[in-house]
Parts: sequence; structure tokens; C-alpha cells
Amino acid sequence: MTLLANAKVVTPDEILEPGWVEVDGERIVGVGAGTPDRPADLDLSGRVVVPGFVDTHVHGGGGGSYLRADPEETARVAAFHRSHGTTTTFASLVSTTAEKLERQVAATSDLVLDGVVAGIHLEGPWISEVRRGAHDPAYLRPAEPAELDRLLRLGKGTVSMVTLAPELPGGLDAVRQVTDAGVVVAVGHSDADYATVIAAVDAGARVATHLFNGMPPLHHRAPGPVGALLEDPRVTVELIADGMHVHPGVIAVAARSAGPGRTSLVTDAMTAAGMPDGVYDLGGQSVRVDHGLVKLVHGDSIAGSTLTMDAAFRLVVREAGFDLRDAARMAATTPAATFGLADVGALAPGLFADLVVLDEDLRTVAVMRRGGWVAHEPASDELFSH
Repeated sequence: MTLLANAKVVTPDEILEPGWVEVDGERIVGVGAGTPDRPADLDLSGRVVVPGFVDTHVHGGGGGSYLRADPEETARVAAFHRSHGTTTTFASLVSTTAEKLERQVAATSDLVLDGVVAGIHLEGPWISEVRRGAHDPAYLRPAEPAELDRLLRLGKGTVSMVTLAPELPGGLDAVRQVTDAGVVVAVGHSDADYATVIAAVDAGARVATHLFNGMPPLHHRAPGPVGALLEDPRVTVELIADGMHVHPGVIAVAARSAGPGRTSLVTDAMTAAGMPDGVYDLGGQSVRVDHGLVKLVHGDSIAGSTLTMDAAFRLVVREAGFDLRDAARMAATTPAATFGLADVGALAPGLFADLVVLDEDLRTVAVMRRGGWVAHEPASDELFSH
């Protein structure tokens, strides 16, 4: 049993100040306000405790990539993001050949079953060439039922989300096929009009892949995907909260329009997250990182990000004006609920003991996953050795 006390504890219903969290093994067994009835094992005075972040759209980080589907590299990427508070991560793959995608899915599925990552996200190749972003146009194609079926079977139940453009030939049928297989469909990298996106949601689509990015801008006479996805109560909208993909003012407008219960913060992070500026590879495309902004070397498109979830959490509080409870919902509770991850996403009894300890500036001090400390400040070694 481990008792953490005297922190500002952020729960789904309220902010407990001071509050306490009690952990037994892998699970949270108690959360409460005030002074607990036994001495604390860890005094977190001046700290903020939030649920472990859930990032459902991430390609890499710390110099590694999920795209290579290498067990050691995947574990290294997951560990990098854990150090920034992400205790649950999906492995997002990008557009490539059918054969390579099959190999990636088959290999990554074993890593999901081993608990290294929580699911597979297929971002393409069934997307619009017009709105492809950093995806290699050589690999883009309409969705074919046989290819989708083969990939889902190879995934052995580990494919959690498929991003596609519903306006492509067979697009709406693909939405129905993937949805019927129990996998979440996201609309993204799409040039569809408003009516087509509504039809896709009616067919089962439930997520907007990085809203505003990879789609036409919102226009008062042509609302397009942004208008359709933002207004529909059935849809969870992803936002890349780095201040570069989407202005903090627009993040505020979108997240308040959808509400924290329909807004999911994602990083869309790639290999260069946590690394120096320079040239990197993303799905076979050369990209350049300059002051944290990733763009194609040959082209002007933004190509993923160097964002971590603790920085996204900080931005939505400090620059977009959300309180800690709403920020925690967007960074953990909402993405977990969207994908039916019932054991994570909140500080509540019975759930996994996944939590992040932040300082007064909302910077990560320590991270607990499944009841064990997986990252903490070197200056706090003795404090977190319990």
C-alpha cells in the first residue's frame, strides 16, 4: 500500500485541495479530500496529481519510431512518452505499401498484446491526396474491402482506430466495414464536403483526426469536415495542442464548442520529439525540425510534431484557459472513454494506478504506471524510492 497525500488531486468530478490517493499493487484503492486517517508514505505538498495521459495518436519520440515495429525501439518510444506522463499510448502507422503495412500490423499487434502499447492506429493510406500532409502520395489509395479485412485479421483485435477519407471511392462502405469489425473510424486527411462527413458519421465514424489539420478550413458558406465534426455530438475531436498546428485561441474555441467530454488532446509526435533540431525520417519522407516545428524537406506541409502530452496539458491550461479538471479530461478521460479503455483515464478507485505528479508550473515531477514509479526528477530520487 502506498499513500500519496497533501497534493492538489484532480478527479473527474472535482479538484481535491488538499487530497490524497492510495495505491495497492497496480490499482487505486482510495481517493479523498483532506487529511487521510494514516500517515502518508509520500508528502506531495505543492504538487498537482492528475491521471496518466492517454495519447491515441503518436508515431514516435525520443529518437525512435513506432513505424519500424521493432520491439526494442517501440519500448524506447513508449518509455520516452511515459517520462512525460503518457501512461497509455497507441502506435500510429502511416501510409505505405500493402505488404509493409501488413508486416507492421502483424509485428505491432504482438507488442499490444504484450502491453507495450495499447493499440494500433492506421492513419492512411486511404486518404485524400489533396489533404495528404506528410503522407507519401505514392502510397495513397482507396480502401479495398479485402485489404481492410486482411489488416484487421492480422491485427488480432489490436487495431483500435483507422483514419480514412470518406469521399474516396468506397469510402462510406469502408467506414461501415471497419465499424462493424468493432474498430473506431476517424475522418481525417479528407477533402470531403459537409454532407459527406455527416454521412460518414451516420455510417459509424466517431473521431476527427487532428481537427483543422489535413482538411479544408472552416468557411461560413462551406463548413466542410471541421463544421460537421465539431458540431456532431457523436464525434470526439483530436487537437494537437502545441500552439503551432492550431493556435491556442482556436483550441479554446473548438474545445469549448465540443466540450471537454468530446475533445481529445493528441501529440501526433514523431521521431524528433525530445531530440535536437535537424533532418529526420517520417514514413520514408525527409522532414526538417526547426525550433520544434516539423516540416517536409521537399514541400511546406507540417509533418507530425515534437509535442509531449505534459506540454499539451500545460498549453490548454496556461494559454487556452481551461481549468485543471477539464484539461485532465481532454488529456486522459475523454480519449480513454472514446476507445472503451475502462481501466485508465481517471483517478478513481478500481482503476489502474496511472498518474502524473506535476509541480506548480505544471511540469512533470514523477510518473506512476500500474502502481510503480517509472519516471521522476533525479533530485527526487530519495523521495520517490518508496
